[in-house]
Amino acid sequence: MSKNRPALILVRGGGDLATGVALRLHRAGMKLAITELAQPLTVRRSVSFAEAVYKGQHTVEGVTTRLVEQDQLWAVLEADEIPILIDPDADILSSQQFLVVVDGRLTKQTPAPLPSEPALHIGLGPGFHAGKNCHAVIETRRSHTLGRVYWSGTTQPDSGLPEGDPRRVLRASSDGVVIGLKQIGDHCEAGETVANIEVDKDTSIQIRSPFAGVLRGMIQDGVKVTKGLKIGDIDPRNDPSVCFLVSDKALAIGGSVLEAILSSGEIRKQLWTLPDPPQIQQRKSGAE
Repeated sequence: MSKNRPALILVRGGGDLATGVALRLHRAGMKLAITELAQPLTVRRSVSFAEAVYKGQHTVEGVTTRLVEQDQLWAVLEADEIPILIDPDADILSSQQFLVVVDGRLTKQTPAPLPSEPALHIGLGPGFHAGKNCHAVIETRRSHTLGRVYWSGTTQPDSGLPEGDPRRVLRASSDGVVIGLKQIGDHCEAGETVANIEVDKDTSIQIRSPFAGVLRGMIQDGVKVTKGLKIGDIDPRNDPSVCFLVSDKALAIGGSVLEAILSSGEIRKQLWTLPDPPQIQQRKSGAE
């Protein structure tokens, strides 16, 4: 690897909150890669970099992510895009050095150990314990502590409930395959069918909107789901523009990740590697 290449940051997960983190890091001039599942289960797909796994590339607020193999990593970074790899276990850490790892998968479970330990490991939300399975953990639950960085201890526990009106979350009523009938940003009337769950060739279950609003998110069409899985989100504000903007919560958490990264002088020194000054370049050239 060239000495002039900057240190890398790995963001695990490309859902809407992890995308807010990736956007803020990218806009701050940091170089990062994303790892995802072979079949991401993101709902807010319009603002999730994970969508590139299905489409090959995806752009959120002017920033493009591209599905790559590991040997294409630096070519995409040098094009000022964000590479995304199918690598659910972060095996890339065994062969590529990353200065910082941000776990934004939001599994809300204790994570498995990483293949190799980075200089800084940041976890988002429940399941992480700073000082035990990560260096820092960030609060993801909406409250007066949202976005706070903890260098010891844990965040608030998972409440098990969605934020706001719980009816807004659409869940699979059975195991099966999702067949979407509405597009993200479409208006939905109360009781209108927005998707079907195909249980088998003879059985289809309708998923209806609980109230009037816009379809803020819907899981990828054709994905096999299990009963109870979140598959969609209805927004009663009925404003289609909110479906295509990263949320305030995601941006707040992204700012918290920036705080955690930049709070360490040793990490800051390694983030941006600048070319040698001209006089040093001349000395090196003469020595050769």
